[in-house]
Amino acid sequence: MSEILVLVEHVDGEVKKVTLELLTLARSLGTPAAVWAGPGYSGDAKARLAEYGAEKIYLASGDDLVGYVVAPKAELLATLVAEKSPAAVLVAATAEGKEIAGRLAIKTDSGVITDAVGLADGFVADQSIFGGGVNVRSRVTKGTPIVAVRPNSTAPEASSAAATEEEVGFTVSDAAKGAKIVERVKQEKGARPELTEAAIVVSGGRGVGSADNFAIIEKLADSLGAAVGASRAATDAGWYPHQFQVGQTGKTVSPQLYIAAGISGAIQHRAGMQTAKTIVAINKDSEAPIFELADFGVVGDLFQVVPQLADEVEKRK
Repeated sequence: MSEILVLVEHVDGEVKKVTLELLTLARSLGTPAAVWAGPGYSGDAKARLAEYGAEKIYLASGDDLVGYVVAPKAELLATLVAEKSPAAVLVAATAEGKEIAGRLAIKTDSGVITDAVGLADGFVADQSIFGGGVNVRSRVTKGTPIVAVRPNSTAPEASSAAATEEEVGFTVSDAAKGAKIVERVKQEKGARPELTEAAIVVSGGRGVGSADNFAIIEKLADSLGAAVGASRAATDAGWYPHQFQVGQTGKTVSPQLYIAAGISGAIQHRAGMQTAKTIVAINKDSEAPIFELADFGVVGDLFQVVPQLADEVEKRK
């Protein structure tokens, strides 16, 4: 089967969940080949990539790959496309991933698709557009298909592979060094899990009413060991930071349990959480669209329901 390049997302040598999703997707269409860019590679990283189907791992561990903004990784992938002639290149549809995809498309004279939520035979991509109101299917018609896939759109499935390592002789060009990273500030990791990788997410919306009231959403999340999310209405109102927005223009989540409190369920929000395994909605409006999607619904005042729920969870620990 044809080789499919997957750019590995990693932080401090830890492989991110989205990479496992991309390997799973690639495995359904060809032979996955992981591309590791930058330092941090280890035996644990190799084992993780092998566990999810990487038949080969291309290693380019130079510091230059992470010392400059985006361009070096695009150059690395362009070099591999020229040398290996892969069937496609898959990257995560993050802010950086989408820029890499665009630059790679220019360098390889290829078509690019962003924000795909699925891939079928022939690399036909499923996309959810216009706030999730329209689903379309797209296909690259020129060059090597380059597809940026939204995190949490594919369930990762383990399938052991050889993970044969191959060093890539690669030197970053002067042109790719035009924007240098001069400082990094490490954000302190809180006790809550990362939003896009959490097994449980508790989100608040317009019904929460204020930034101070998000304390009850956080209390329930902490009792469950969950991440906190918010609707676009809540983040636009300044009640919760934008990096916690769930929806078409925010983060896509796919937890085992998603609790939506005070969220009406507009299409924009549903596009970011509708693949959750179990959805619980709490809203005083019995006609709220979120109930159409929910597995369990509570019609009631969230200021009464959520604290009671948190207390019951604590009692049962």
